[in-house]
Amino acid sequence: MGLKIFNKLTKPKQDGKHTNKQIGDYGEKLAVKFLKKQHYKILETNYKIRYGEVDIIAMDGNFIVFVEVKYRTNTVYGLPSEAVEEHKRNKIKMVASQYILMHPELDDLIRFDVVQIVNDKIELIKSAF
Repeated sequence: MGLKIFNKLTKPKQDGKHTNKQIGDYGEKLAVKFLKKQHYKILETNYKIRYGEVDIIAMDGNFIVFVEVKYRTNTVYGLPSEAVEEHKRNKIKMVASQYILMHPELDDLIRFDVVQIVNDKIELIKSAF
């Protein structure tokens, strides 16, 4: 389930030749690289179950962190983090609950972070919801 991180990330252009998935994957790779520099230990990427998906699951000290990544090339439609609406937050919480049930050895604190990226400017919002 891991996501390969390459030494050099190639930014996909929004030129109609790249899919939203490719652009999203690029943002997630940037986020993983950034979180590692912040000393997060990455446990899972693109973790999917029937209820939904979490972009990144990581450890930050004693916290199990469920991270949603939002990437935009501009803020015409608002900040990327504003796109993590209540419905999406609830799905992430459901996935987190199932993940904790399936990993009882992880009895640490839980936190939900958002990594928002605008044109490669990365911002980490801890305890976003």
